[in-house]
Amino acid sequence: MKDIINPIRLLFKTLVFALVISLILVPAISSSVGKLSIYNWLVPGRDRLPFSDTPKKAYNLSLFNLDAMFASHQVSGVKEPADAYRVFILGDSSTWGTLLKPEETLAGQLNFLELTGPEGRPLQFYNLGYPTLSLTKDLLLLQESLAYDPDMIIWLFTLESFPADKQLTSPLVENNPHAVSRLFQVSGLDLSSYRKDFPMTTYWDSTLFGQRRNLADILRLQLYGVMWGVTGIDQYYPEGYIEAARDLTDELDFHEWQEGEMPINQLALEILTAGEKAAVGVPMIFVNEPILISQGVNSEQRYNFYYPRWAYDEYREALDLFSSDQDLIYLDYWNLVPPEEFTNTAIHTTPQGVRLLSGELVPHIQAHLVP
Repeated sequence: MKDIINPIRLLFKTLVFALVISLILVPAISSSVGKLSIYNWLVPGRDRLPFSDTPKKAYNLSLFNLDAMFASHQVSGVKEPADAYRVFILGDSSTWGTLLKPEETLAGQLNFLELTGPEGRPLQFYNLGYPTLSLTKDLLLLQESLAYDPDMIIWLFTLESFPADKQLTSPLVENNPHAVSRLFQVSGLDLSSYRKDFPMTTYWDSTLFGQRRNLADILRLQLYGVMWGVTGIDQYYPEGYIEAARDLTDELDFHEWQEGEMPINQLALEILTAGEKAAVGVPMIFVNEPILISQGVNSEQRYNFYYPRWAYDEYREALDLFSSDQDLIYLDYWNLVPPEEFTNTAIHTTPQGVRLLSGELVPHIQAHLVP
């Protein structure tokens, strides 16, 4: 006589099995699922890392899975031409290209020039900039990018990326605590010097329940990839925008520091050398990016919305001394772009502003490439 199946016992066993799968298998799967992608296969790789606050208009979205971000980028595709020098460009939203089409960004305009390096080999530039101001965010992306064999790295930054209290506030950094912790250990940096209570994820965060947002975002990125492949649109371009302020406040503090009191040890200069160390011999060019120099109200006291003159001047002096002591390839283009070529912030420029910068960079890029 056959045993009668007890439905309650069957349901209990099914639930236990599902729980085991969730606790054991899903963490392993979710840690690598980001590498599965339709980009560079069914649809073209993106020109820049995925980022958007308006996904339905931009065919793009912000997510924090580094594997998925790089898998969607053209850098993870087949290198074309095969003998090309790969030049990676790191930076903030000005490098990523807020209000700029992909071909108008620094990487896009440098690629348009069809430059060649030693032995006549072509140069291929990759836009690995990402919005938010934090050197640690840049270092995290630099570390991830090394898997794609760069021949040169160009790292653009501005003062607002340097204060210690900005290092761990980028959402990309906050949502990758274990990667950041490993990064700091390898680089010899002290995580606690930037934030005492940097939150770490738990095992439960890696379960199916904890990973539901991550998995959903990865899926959405694939779906938006279809529209990206058809339209080439990866950003929402509003019909108009509020221009960067030219008339400025008379406040002179910067991150609660007063003139003559800015502690240089609270500027994360050491992250620059950590990046050069991580790159292990790959030539790196460090660039202080252009800023808006206002000519409006209180412009004698402030350069722009971000910077009192005293703070920015002290920063430039410190950066110049540090780069000289560390023997960095450092270029200071802070005043290269005229005020009329800035758009909605004091660091975002028009295509013409980008063109001025690209023209200055070309001879330095060609001079420092290693055959």
